[in-house]
Amino acid sequence: MEPYHTSVLLHESVDGLSIRPNGVYVDVTFGGGGHSREILKRLGPQGRLIAFDQDSDALANAPADNRLVLIHGNFRFLKNYLRYAGYPQVDGLLADLGVSGHHFDSQERGFSFRFDSKLDMRMNQQAKTTAATIVNTYTVDQLANLFRLYGEVDNAGRIAKLIEAYRSKNQIVTVQQLKDAIADATPQKAAPKYLAKVFQALRIEVNNEMLALREMIEQSAQVIKPGGKLVVITYHSLEDRLVKNFVKNGQFEGQPEKDIYGNVNTPFRAENRKVIVPNDAELNENSRSRSAKLRIAEKV
Repeated sequence: MEPYHTSVLLHESVDGLSIRPNGVYVDVTFGGGGHSREILKRLGPQGRLIAFDQDSDALANAPADNRLVLIHGNFRFLKNYLRYAGYPQVDGLLADLGVSGHHFDSQERGFSFRFDSKLDMRMNQQAKTTAATIVNTYTVDQLANLFRLYGEVDNAGRIAKLIEAYRSKNQIVTVQQLKDAIADATPQKAAPKYLAKVFQALRIEVNNEMLALREMIEQSAQVIKPGGKLVVITYHSLEDRLVKNFVKNGQFEGQPEKDIYGNVNTPFRAENRKVIVPNDAELNENSRSRSAKLRIAEKV
């Protein structure tokens, strides 16, 4: 069997939490449970780990460990879930924002352009909006904007128009139909890389990933104790920019707030000025780690 997911920057990220044996930690992206298992190894009998995942498939990966509280929910509701679980304050939080290998390798989930399946891409399988919903109902301008912003697709306007032309005759409900719709704009020599960008953009939009990340990062500043750690692995320039700006300035855009002495008011202090990336050995073992960037910050 293929592993559900190969954890990226496993030791570097868990090391970044500076785990205390009796501490309370959060893994907001449980997935295959790789990071969570490593955290549990370092916790003592009194330590606790609260893990989140909105995908019901991930729940089957939970180890039998009474120190683990696994929450089936979106991390955008971090603060409320932690309060409900009885742990309103924690010693550290880890987020691995990558998509599990399970999702890319599951033909029926529609995350990958490698398989012909229904255009789905929902992390939460109870959600209503699918990738098919987006390509069939968004305006040309909306489609162009999301492909340009979330996929960094150079000819975003052209593929948006091609999608509109195709759906005027046939609804786009499968992966192959989407690929057929944008075939004239897909460069033959770089088709996999191009399609990866298109599918990434749709996945981010389907799951409202950028808004969820903003809300989780803002709430992390409220739930992590002073001296606790925020550890985030990103895979997209927009994600990394949001994390970097919040750690540096205490906000995502605009000028930072300063006190009367000119000091920036920020809840975190960056521990690594330069992002941590996978080494050559990890890249050779797991090509999906190639775009990973790790940032670690301490709550002040």
